[in-house]
Amino acid sequence: MEADRKVKVLLVEDESGVRLLLRKIIERNDGFEVVGECGSMADAVGLFYQLRPEVIFLDIEIDGSSGIDCARLIVDMEPKTKIIFATAHAEYMSEAFEVYAFDYLVKPFDVSRVEHTLGRILSLKEPAPAERAERIVRSKSSLDRLLVRGKESTSFVDIRDIILVQRENNSTVIYTEKDSFTTSAGLGEIESRLDEELFLRSHKSYIINLSRVRKIEPYGRWTYIVTFQGIDRDALITAEKYEEVKKRFS
Repeated sequence: MEADRKVKVLLVEDESGVRLLLRKIIERNDGFEVVGECGSMADAVGLFYQLRPEVIFLDIEIDGSSGIDCARLIVDMEPKTKIIFATAHAEYMSEAFEVYAFDYLVKPFDVSRVEHTLGRILSLKEPAPAERAERIVRSKSSLDRLLVRGKESTSFVDIRDIILVQRENNSTVIYTEKDSFTTSAGLGEIESRLDEELFLRSHKSYIINLSRVRKIEPYGRWTYIVTFQGIDRDALITAEKYEEVKKRFS
């Protein structure tokens, strides 16, 4: 995100008083803009598709609808959406972990607690200095090629050139340093073709090439963000997978 552009926020909450409180807290913090708000889960998905906010404050339950299910739909469209559950139901925290929520605020929440979360979001916009990976993992199958079938063409991709594979807008996109390839194949299908010593399913929406990782930094409550050598893109990695990476490189 550009440093001078405000972070777009969507509020999904059926209590107008809570929406007003959140709006006031958010908009008094420089760097944020509330671009939409609604009081139903159905409207939330439509507004997300239309407005593409980076951050969503989302209630867990609205009129019998599940915020967890809503979050799953949203992260399948854009995995890096920062979902902040703001709810009176503390017992759903384990389910929030399953969708890698950025944070979990329990009502009545403290203003400083919300501002702390907003501050963490802004800190993620700061560019990280370039760093070189100290170790390289070699692929046993470095000469293999991956056949990628798209809607109108078939491409052959050298597996050793793949840096990142991710779910994006209900499709799967394979990124190399020079190109990207879109396919309807699922991540599981692609993962089965890749060398497990070189590639890691870091998150339900990402597969990363460990030899091209540049930096791993804290991101959400249960996740970290990964940057790469060779491409200006990033990925998410869960805390559990991050521990696995540290063991591999220790």
